[in-house]
Amino acid sequence: MQRTSDINVVATRALPSPAALLRELPKSDGQAAFVTHSREDIHRIIFTDDRRFLLLIGPCSIHDIVAGRDYARRLAALAKEVSDRVLIVMRVYFEKPRTTVGWKGLVMDPHLDGTHDIAAGLRLGRAFLRDVLDLGLPTATEFLDPITPQYVADLVCWGAIGARTTESQTHRQMASGLSMPIGFKNSTDGTLQAAVNAIKAAGQPQTFLGVNLDGAAAAVDTRGNANCHVVLRGGSSGPNYSTAHIAQTEALLAKAGLPQSILVDCSHDNSAKKPELQPEVMRALLAQIVAGNRSIMGAMVESNLGAGNQSFPQPKEKLRYGVSITDGCIDWATTESMVREIHASLASRFQ
Repeated sequence: MQRTSDINVVATRALPSPAALLRELPKSDGQAAFVTHSREDIHRIIFTDDRRFLLLIGPCSIHDIVAGRDYARRLAALAKEVSDRVLIVMRVYFEKPRTTVGWKGLVMDPHLDGTHDIAAGLRLGRAFLRDVLDLGLPTATEFLDPITPQYVADLVCWGAIGARTTESQTHRQMASGLSMPIGFKNSTDGTLQAAVNAIKAAGQPQTFLGVNLDGAAAAVDTRGNANCHVVLRGGSSGPNYSTAHIAQTEALLAKAGLPQSILVDCSHDNSAKKPELQPEVMRALLAQIVAGNRSIMGAMVESNLGAGNQSFPQPKEKLRYGVSITDGCIDWATTESMVREIHASLASRFQ
């Protein structure tokens, strides 16, 4: 018989079921309580009158667990210092969408050698999330593959759906069943309507194809996720964090019957893809807040131990410690300075 399937498939490799990995690397009672408390805190900042500033900050992606832990320890100490006005959540990003090709993240290629040992990547990712939570830091990640959440979502406090996938029905359905607040980014062209539509879709009950904890194919029924909001990240038309852009976003959300709650990504097209400009974007947001804006509830920043990024692939032994292999980041000294500036700028908000 003529073969008609798997013509382009070279191999398939079995993965542990989500249930097996959760048994192998279980969350502790303390971690579960902290995730629940952190999600509640984030919800209050997004949707209620909690006036703290939500700051999602950390490496563009985690590629070196040792450097990632080093960064997390420093961030945890800084987070405690500013906790009365700023809730810091660490970016713990393991999956990277690629415009064409490139390294797809720790889950997909944990050894940085093209072997794509996904089972090891899932273990490393889950273990790293536990490490971050044990430091007292809430966790944030982007959900890209619809199966990955079954392995790690119980350890995630805030999630993102990226600009390339905001229009995806698969990701809207997935978000409807996730248990944490979710930020939908505007489209790569800068338009907002797709993100608004995504928020409305994810807030409704959905049924879709997925896998259960045993790894079997399943029809997944959800109740809808009411904790979704918009993330402005600029677009091909330029940045979208100005006073006029914020007002336009507020109007669009109001027209759609959604809360006027906005998080701004200081990276990507909002900083012209120049990481060193992120503090300037942050200052513009703080100026709007100090002037009385109530809809800007937080921001996202790409930050690492070292500034910028480095080319990859290259031999692992030649990689610079603490420097991104994906998007460029601000360095630690700049991060500390910016976070303390945020804290000082918000003083009037708490008088």
